[in-house]
Amino acid sequence: MSAIVSVIMGSTSDLPVMEKAAKFLDDMQVPFEMNALSAHRTPSEVEAFARGAEQRGLKVIIAGAGMAAALPGVIAASTTLPVIGVPIKGMLDGLDAMLSIIQMPPGIPVATVGVNGALNAAILAVEMLALSDRELHDRLTAYKQGLGQKIVKANEELAEVKYRFKVN
Repeated sequence: MSAIVSVIMGSTSDLPVMEKAAKFLDDMQVPFEMNALSAHRTPSEVEAFARGAEQRGLKVIIAGAGMAAALPGVIAASTTLPVIGVPIKGMLDGLDAMLSIIQMPPGIPVATVGVNGALNAAILAVEMLALSDRELHDRLTAYKQGLGQKIVKANEELAEVKYRFKVN
């Protein structure tokens, strides 16, 4: 089994955020890899990773980064694979990282999710992969249907909560 998604983070301090992506990919039975690479501390390794990603069988890259948040853009500059950037909450509640990731120059797009949005990044990656994988599509459909059931259950529980002036 070879990885088709790569989950990259600037350092292992980002793992508490990025493990949400890993868990979802694991639940969806999508082979993935996880690595720490730094656009500033290991630039040649980042470039080598990005240039060789497609040849290694990767189809989507999820890259999380905080502060200057250059990692997703540097990866996107060296590959034609889709890159999904995850801004990691840091000094300015992640706004600095989000703006760094989202403001890419023309020709070097990085799909960007919300701050600490690794789960949404993994869901987006699975949606891309499910376009050509019927079994994965079915697993994703079941997951999304489950989201709706959570709300139905929550409303049933809320109906049991009593207040003097609550009318439903």
